[in-house]
Amino acid sequence: MATEKKLDETAFGAIVKEITAFGEMIRTHQDEKQAAMDEFDKERERYHVGKISKKALVSSVRKVNRELKRLDNLIRKDISNLVKTNNQAKGFALKQAPRSFKVAMSGISSSSRKK
Repeated sequence: MATEKKLDETAFGAIVKEITAFGEMIRTHQDEKQAAMDEFDKERERYHVGKISKKALVSSVRKVNRELKRLDNLIRKDISNLVKTNNQAKGFALKQAPRSFKVAMSGISSSSRKK
């Protein structure tokens, strides 16, 4: 009896969930980075108004630069993981190529090469 390939939906669903999770992590880290930059803008404005000292602003610059670098590294790592998982999904999908069958009065036959 001839049978067609069937997609393992649970395995493919797990890959899709993983891709979604990495996408959400990238977005979360981007939002954290934007929040850090916005917070620094507020501190810089407070310095110009005279509410904080130059020493406090310099300290904040170092702290924010460290945080931005850390977030950039996390975003790059998440992008790398997303690319790996995406390639895994691509390979999984390519394995689902259909088999060729022909039907005749005598029955069903596979027109693909036998291995």
